[in-house]
Amino acid sequence: MGLFSPGASGYLYVFAAAWLWSLIGPLSKICLTEGLTPLEVAFWRAAFGGICFFAQTACRGGLRIPLRHAAVFCVFGVPGVSLFFATLQISIQLSGAAMAMVLMYTAPAWVAVFSRRLFHEKFSGRKIAALGIAMAGTALVCLSGGSLQAAPSLLGIVCGLASGVCYAAHFPFYVWWKSRYSTATLYAYMLLGGAAALYPFVEFSPRYSAQVWAGLAALGVVTNYAAYLAYGRSLKLLSPVRAAVIGNMEPVLATLWVWLFWQENFSLDGWVGSALVIAAVFLLTTDRDTR
Repeated sequence: MGLFSPGASGYLYVFAAAWLWSLIGPLSKICLTEGLTPLEVAFWRAAFGGICFFAQTACRGGLRIPLRHAAVFCVFGVPGVSLFFATLQISIQLSGAAMAMVLMYTAPAWVAVFSRRLFHEKFSGRKIAALGIAMAGTALVCLSGGSLQAAPSLLGIVCGLASGVCYAAHFPFYVWWKSRYSTATLYAYMLLGGAAALYPFVEFSPRYSAQVWAGLAALGVVTNYAAYLAYGRSLKLLSPVRAAVIGNMEPVLATLWVWLFWQENFSLDGWVGSALVIAAVFLLTTDRDTR
């Protein structure tokens, strides 16, 4: 008999996933302050994570799939990984890690829109209210100047929102393929395609310090591989809705880390906007029509 009940273990797994994802901002800031470009950080995050997923998939015999499907997964890795990772890093650099993570967390709102267009899901009153709250919160966060307490960066805002759209695209794509392939197989090829698209923008230089390599490896292994493993395990023990609600802790924790170590902080408008975005996500994930 295990130490924890299945339900308690599920909560621990999803909390672990949220905690690991919240480290994206701090680890990225370490690498960016050492002089790496956002595209370099994005490449190594994809590369290290991809290596881990490929190793797992190879051990379980999941690499042998039809060539056309492997090509589809790699092609999707361009917007789903390279563009997603790159825009998130640019937003972290220009607008601060806290603001970047909040803007990325508009993804559930985009998922609701995609579901309406692709799967003809109906918009309940709660979903409509949540989308309105999310848009209002996003506007406040953007106009606040971000967590760097500087003038608003248009590029940082656009990239933050773009990262949310790219992240949201994972969900309909995963729904389409999950019954045929494991998560490890999907992400192995997606990360391969994403890393390949970012490769031309990377300068392989001996200037990387041990601290930088540790940060890059942690981004790939911790915030990619380990986080997705924990989240996937939680979905076997909890309902997706419960897991999603607890996952909302990610931007809260991410904001806490950069406030503690880099003194990033929102203005009052930014804090109100962040609270509205998180509240909107909570409304979406607790809607009884959510699948």
